[in-house]
Amino acid sequence: MRRTTPAPEDDPAAPTTWPAGRGMPRVDGGPLDVGAGGAGRFTGPGRSSLLPERAALAFRPARAGGEPAPRSRVSDSGTVPQAPGSDGRPARGPAPADLASRRTAVDLLQMIWRDERISRAEISRRTGLSRSTVSTVVADLIGAGLVAEVGAGPSRGGRRPIELQFQYDAYGVLGVDLGASHVAVALTNLRGEVRHFVERRCPVRTDPAAALALMVELCAEAHGKWPGGAGRMVGIGIGVPSPVDPRQPDRLSEAVVPAWRGVSVTDELRLRFRLPILIDNDANLGALAERWWGASRDVDDSVFIKVATGVGAGHIIGGRIYRGATGTAGEIGHLAIDPRGPRCVCGLRGCLVTYVGTEALLARAAELGRGGEGALGGRDATITVIEDAALAGDPVALEVVREAADYLGIAVAGLLNLTNPAVVTIGGSLARLGELLLEPLRATVRARTLVTSVAAAAIVASELGPADVAAGAATLVLQAALDDLSYFPAPAR
Repeated sequence: MRRTTPAPEDDPAAPTTWPAGRGMPRVDGGPLDVGAGGAGRFTGPGRSSLLPERAALAFRPARAGGEPAPRSRVSDSGTVPQAPGSDGRPARGPAPADLASRRTAVDLLQMIWRDERISRAEISRRTGLSRSTVSTVVADLIGAGLVAEVGAGPSRGGRRPIELQFQYDAYGVLGVDLGASHVAVALTNLRGEVRHFVERRCPVRTDPAAALALMVELCAEAHGKWPGGAGRMVGIGIGVPSPVDPRQPDRLSEAVVPAWRGVSVTDELRLRFRLPILIDNDANLGALAERWWGASRDVDDSVFIKVATGVGAGHIIGGRIYRGATGTAGEIGHLAIDPRGPRCVCGLRGCLVTYVGTEALLARAAELGRGGEGALGGRDATITVIEDAALAGDPVALEVVREAADYLGIAVAGLLNLTNPAVVTIGGSLARLGELLLEPLRATVRARTLVTSVAAAAIVASELGPADVAAGAATLVLQAALDDLSYFPAPAR
């Protein structure tokens, strides 16, 4: 797998390319399968895909004339209330009026997205749809700028068919990583290629006003780098350092970030950009990014663990994000490693975050390095300093990493025994250490798990880098748009 360096700010056209291989994540194959709420999948010969799942919608702009957009976006836990309002934007989406036609359009769009290039005749052959139906739907997709004719393809004995190509640069998507101590924004195209990424430190946990102002500023900066402006932007995804309550998706958990009580994450973005806004927990979005573009691509059961100021886990079970009954699944940071351990901000004792969270790692580095002559002796460390020192072989830094790996291993062992994932990906703090972190972590896991669950699991470091959660937030919007064409502005008539 490979990833290029994020594009410099003066070259927004140069993409960050996520690991090689294109197409939606794969699940078990089958014919057109429409489930509850209109979610389904179309799989042709040798093709299958994970369809966009329902996610918490914090805001959806009204259609032209003040008519609210359909309130059909639901989370796994139920219907999500939708904010009212009208901004006078043009109707969004080349979606046909009747449900069957909308599903047909979605199926065809996803097929072209997956294949990149395909002819109308091949679409008709795979789906069994008449050529006139295919041509009608394709005309709408061409009108929306999502698809273009790109020349003649190979002949099957007659005239060479005109091929269609998905236009991945037709629209942009913004992804926001609202971390506990930073704000990051990624601008991607419709293939998840990061065209712009920026990250700044910010006391998000304790200063909501500063965090919101910075989020709007960075989104405006990224938004301005997309050709075509607002009319060519699909939506904004936000990853937050908190469980997401599907009844109030724009509010952070008061138990986790009490300073955000009564504060909306999305109001200022909504007023500024008037775009659909989707929101989810940051670890869930890290898992989504890994599922689409990273180490757990094509894997139906996986876990992404984000180690930062806080510690969280995003679970992919059966090919879908698992959020639990109330959206709090994955709060691994508050798993008790030692019930007699230090008191956590949550009020409990010995939580994993009190051993491997950023503050805990820095405190441990200061304790072990006090009075010493190594790289960490007599200086205020940062996670980057610890990583650099460990890579240089500093014994104090290596001890900090070994201890963190041991505590993480205890938590990962519990996950393996409980959910039996095929891949566990470690992201965030210390992840760039690779095997220096993973080797002792795996040793702890082997000592604490059933043989069968260990044998089935690959424990790896994320290769998506610091943009992983922001890219996952953009992917949340991308997968929603590929399942609902009304996210795309309607073509001019």
